[in-house]
Amino acid sequence: MHAAVEETVQARLILSTHRSARLRVILAYRPQDPLAVRMGFPAEFSLDEPADDHGPDAGPDAERDPGPGTGPDIEWVFARQLLTTGLELAAGVGDVHVRPAAGRRTMVELRAPEGTALVQFDTTDLRRFLWHSRLAVPEGEEHLYLDADRALAELLG
Repeated sequence: MHAAVEETVQARLILSTHRSARLRVILAYRPQDPLAVRMGFPAEFSLDEPADDHGPDAGPDAERDPGPGTGPDIEWVFARQLLTTGLELAAGVGDVHVRPAAGRRTMVELRAPEGTALVQFDTTDLRRFLWHSRLAVPEGEEHLYLDADRALAELLG
């Protein structure tokens, strides 16, 4: 089996027309899940509210919530083909949309009930990542790497 592909790239989280924040994004591809790519974002950019298990009745020895941004990275999983198509023209239905932008940039829009994030990537970084993923599993050969029994077991827990 071919090795997984993982690359860390710099991106920009677009906050408003005139504001953005740099962030590291981990791009990952796993041959055992050949149709999907993964994007991992630092927890401090999460829109999730921290769990409040330590209310006024929790007692003096209760662990305190470390606050937002201290949990695990946020991972989005979506179709490799969506990312490939989005480099050339607007693509996406549902929670993930990808489209080209001016100046060799690509915009990835992630929609969740908590809000929408717009992340700008250097298209060259995404093309390089996709090229490495195709070395692991060529386009059109994904079916050779699918393990239906394992996938069903994962779905059923």
